[in-house]
Amino acid sequence: MKRPLRALAAAGLLAAGAIVAVALGGTASADTQICEQYGSTTIGGKYVVQNNRWGTSAQQCINVTSTGFSITRQDGVGSTSGAPVSYPSIFVGCHYTNCSPGTNLPVQVKNISSAPGSISYNYVSGAIYDAAYDIWLDPSPKKDGVNQMEIMIWLNRQGPIQPIGSPVGNASIAGRTWEVWRGSNGSNNVISYVAPSAIPSLSFDAMAFINDTKNRGAITSDWYLTSIQAGFEPWQGGVGLAVNSFSQSVNTGGTTPTTPPATTPPPATTPPPGNAACSVKYTTNVWNNGFTADVTITNTGSSTVNGWTLNYNLPSGQTITNSWNATVTQSGSAVTARNLSYNGTLAPGASTSFGYQATLNGAFSTPNSFTLNGSTCTKV
Repeated sequence: MKRPLRALAAAGLLAAGAIVAVALGGTASADTQICEQYGSTTIGGKYVVQNNRWGTSAQQCINVTSTGFSITRQDGVGSTSGAPVSYPSIFVGCHYTNCSPGTNLPVQVKNISSAPGSISYNYVSGAIYDAAYDIWLDPSPKKDGVNQMEIMIWLNRQGPIQPIGSPVGNASIAGRTWEVWRGSNGSNNVISYVAPSAIPSLSFDAMAFINDTKNRGAITSDWYLTSIQAGFEPWQGGVGLAVNSFSQSVNTGGTTPTTPPATTPPPATTPPPGNAACSVKYTTNVWNNGFTADVTITNTGSSTVNGWTLNYNLPSGQTITNSWNATVTQSGSAVTARNLSYNGTLAPGASTSFGYQATLNGAFSTPNSFTLNGSTCTKV
């Protein structure tokens, strides 16, 4: 989201209610250079890339490619105790009346089943900046102006800078532990999830962060998701910073369950070995410091499973970094995998698979047991 109302207000440089013009560009078919303050263009027939230099009169330029952008000039200098100078970014959704092509946003949170996204960054040394994945929400289907809730995911932080507000604890989301900050800049509320070390790339479901924000009482399911953005907030320097690639979808069709649906309660007792209503096949590809896992769940019972949650523990030294075909979270050794909108129904005899990549520290071994909606599965 354009930052005049977010951080210029925090820095005391913008009066409340100020209106900022948006300069719209065309479509980037080849590398496109943008130096205009709020210049933008579209790529891939789906995303908007914007220069978004709002906190300085000094020059900033970005080079837009077919998959992202890079900063080629950044002359602004911001105080590390204040706001950054810009937020060059790529986004899907609506931002100050500029909506990405074909977007289905705004859409109510309760109607979102999943929001799979991925980002790949290029970082540089000698600059002060954060690499931020931004999620904007509002009680109304707003397409212009500032929203009431901003979720910031800081995948990298360089220099003596910090998010708005103060630390309020930690959260385990997308297979990682994040330091959580909470505050307000005077125009909107902000919850920030800060990585303890730089993450160059990540694939995850944005709904995991939205649900955590909802569980903190900051929004409700009736709020609207208006845009999702990825880019950089530079304070000083930043030439060479780049979004190599960005992918973000928002799938609708029902609320992603956060607990097993009431129609499939866990059994009162655990089925004895060999008589489970499910089986799990765990296939891996291991190298010296990491591995990928493919997990296949089969309904071996006589009743249809409508919505599934698979629980198990990873051996010590294994940490999930990204996943696909399921919402996978890790807290310590405990792993929880939940279905997405398209693979939650398992008829008797039916199977579904999901997978993930993980880091490895020490000898490799596989999980000992799995439970599906509370029922112990046979490991095959």
